[in-house]
Amino acid sequence: MSVASRAPDHIRAIMPYQPGKPISELAREMGLAESSIVKLASNENPLGMSTRARDAARMALADLARYPDGGAFALKAALCRKLGVKPEQLVIGNGSNDVLEIATQAFLRPGCSAVYAQHAFAVYPLATQARGARGVEVPARNFGHDLDAMAAAISPDTRIVFIANPNNPTGTFLPGGDIEAFLHQVPQDVLVVLDEAYTEYLAPAQRYDAIAWIERFPNLLVSRTFSKAYGLAGLRVGYGVAHAEVADLMNRVRQPFNVSSVALAAAGAALDDEEFIEQSAELNRRGMQQLTDAFVALGLEWIPSAGNFVTFKVGDAAGVDRALLRQGVIVRPIAGYGMPHWLRVSIGLPEENARFIAALKQALA
Repeated sequence: MSVASRAPDHIRAIMPYQPGKPISELAREMGLAESSIVKLASNENPLGMSTRARDAARMALADLARYPDGGAFALKAALCRKLGVKPEQLVIGNGSNDVLEIATQAFLRPGCSAVYAQHAFAVYPLATQARGARGVEVPARNFGHDLDAMAAAISPDTRIVFIANPNNPTGTFLPGGDIEAFLHQVPQDVLVVLDEAYTEYLAPAQRYDAIAWIERFPNLLVSRTFSKAYGLAGLRVGYGVAHAEVADLMNRVRQPFNVSSVALAAAGAALDDEEFIEQSAELNRRGMQQLTDAFVALGLEWIPSAGNFVTFKVGDAAGVDRALLRQGVIVRPIAGYGMPHWLRVSIGLPEENARFIAALKQALA
């Protein structure tokens, strides 16, 4: 009997998360110059990081022989100023994925269950399965969350409910009032993880303050990231805000030094650069219009999105994806999300969007 055969069945059954194809990989496969490739697959900020974040990261390089601040004092102080919370309410993660994993590590075990929506972020079922817990997938409603059905799916063994708002990969949005009403229905011993990775892209009329709800709903965890609008995807830093008792349990299982010094410094500087976030959001609004106008002109179905990406239907998604790759354009197939006829494209710079539209026309032809 091998060592691998001794691994628990729930670990052996996991299908690893498939990230967007890297530029370097496509260049090798197709014999293309990396500079000629447009990547619109991973919902990254096409502007990169802000000058403030870049300068802070550069300064942090001088002290890399030292371990990072495991307590993330400076970043927590910046978050407290911005969000009006206390340091003991914060959990800093190696990206918001880490925050989600930490939540499952703290609150799930074999014999428990977690509830999430169909077509929601793949990490929810993966993290649940990694703990040996049972995943309960609730059928989607118009490609998004059916909160009434999710509330009905909560059982005595449920410990976590995941909600992504906006949702990835479909981009659907739940009004704040709907989520607040849902929280009233959830038992107080069930943790609601509200994943707000794309919240900075919301239009002003869509905004709500979930963090203010934590005082009334101590079973709420709000998860956010610096990987999207802040442009720090390569540095991996995110955070969770929760009741101090919840955050304390999560910090007990969080790995020490889980976020690098460079990431902590860049995130702290990025947090205060509101002008960069406004610029990123405006670029995203214009790019969304550019792409959806093209979908209308091409007669393609698409899902209205509140994120920095849009999902569209092409029928033979695998074939269209291959045709795009041959032209040096990377988008994201989402067959793994139960949507085999759809592709997801991130919003890029205007010229990148134009390159994608031209390549899509050729791929469809």
